[in-house]
Amino acid sequence: MSEIHRQFQQARLARDARFDGRFFVAVKTTGIFCRPICPAIPAKEANVDYFLNAAQAAQAGYRPCLRCRPDSAPGSWAWRGVETTFQRALTLIEQGALQEQSLPELAERLGITDRYLRQLFHKHLGMSPKQYAQFQQLMFAKQLLHSSSLPIADIGLASGFNSVRRFNDAFRQILHLKPSDIRRRAKPLTNEIQLTFRPPLNWQHTLAFYQMRLIAGVERIDGQRYQRTFQCQGSRGWFSIEPTDGKALLMQFAINDISQLKPLVSQVRRMFDLDADILTIEQHLATTALKPILSKGLRIPGVWSTWEAGVRAILGQQVSVKAAITQLNRLVSELSPVADAHAQTRFFPTPAEIADADLSFLKMPQSRKDTLSRFAVFVRDNPDAAVDDWINIKGIGPWTIQYARLRGLSESDCFLSTDLVIKKTLNSLAECQPDTLSPWGSYATFHCWNAQS
Repeated sequence: MSEIHRQFQQARLARDARFDGRFFVAVKTTGIFCRPICPAIPAKEANVDYFLNAAQAAQAGYRPCLRCRPDSAPGSWAWRGVETTFQRALTLIEQGALQEQSLPELAERLGITDRYLRQLFHKHLGMSPKQYAQFQQLMFAKQLLHSSSLPIADIGLASGFNSVRRFNDAFRQILHLKPSDIRRRAKPLTNEIQLTFRPPLNWQHTLAFYQMRLIAGVERIDGQRYQRTFQCQGSRGWFSIEPTDGKALLMQFAINDISQLKPLVSQVRRMFDLDADILTIEQHLATTALKPILSKGLRIPGVWSTWEAGVRAILGQQVSVKAAITQLNRLVSELSPVADAHAQTRFFPTPAEIADADLSFLKMPQSRKDTLSRFAVFVRDNPDAAVDDWINIKGIGPWTIQYARLRGLSESDCFLSTDLVIKKTLNSLAECQPDTLSPWGSYATFHCWNAQS
């Protein structure tokens, strides 16, 4: 027995939550695959197969367990160490890239040929990108069948299928189930979905961070619940999120274009950093000069988009957080009309709305207003431009770009070493070399900010 096989055996027999989503257990005698935390009586080792990805288990002919629900497992970290291009391709496909573009277009976006992209998937997963994409669609649909009151036809559309017939056929062929089998077992009450993660998660820190930077009408915090409005690919809606236990957050939602639900869920998972392996990150940072200031469970509190992150960063140049948020609220209240008079909700302004606006109402230097206008025009005219391209905009420097990568993309290794608060924190510690914080510089940034707050 190999060492990795022995680890998997020990983890499943102990139902070790640290391994949830890192591998899946398939039982030959039942034809079912499970999460390692499944409460079912463990099968004999001779009757077990292990898979690093749920899609591989389905490809091998196993159907997902209706008890532990592999569709709701936290995102897998099994692919660390493989090609960065493959990791990025997985992320884009899970976000629905192949629903919006062809395989050659996705390959071009990744900077490779579609042939090489297929080779990467066959090498690491034993299937094509399209097969992997379809499996992700079906597992998302299964999650909605369990947890939402959406009609089955709407669930098929939300998962990327153009017709109910195609949805039903794919569900039976790949998952060996019918959608109605799951809906009969489930007792959905509302449009909600469980977003799982690997503990720990410091929810109080997350809420406090958002509370200090809250945009009235766009965001709201009630007790333990965070809520905000959003615009996604032309659709509008709102979501709320709050903890249910130590391993999941409950997301409730409303969206006027159900086909954008999967991108919404992917965006919310990214925004709250739910796929991070916090224990691994904190173990690394504990070996650095930051050890005295580390707080358990800190994650990256993201914002909805790089556009919003860019606006926040520009308004926050060389001023306090309080002053920046005052200007941000003034901007939103001036340019975004109330969408719901009863709830007093607003939507964050679009690039076009700011580009066309007279910003004289903002109480800040004219040079910063001009930078904001130039930024809005650039994003309006170049919606697909990379964040790094912003460096060509007068008034935008490396700090603004790093901030957008940190909170708008939730990248893991953005250490804002030039930030004044971080400089103050580092001065109070033993000598800290920024390169020792890699690849978790973003988490180091929030630990430094938290230490000062």
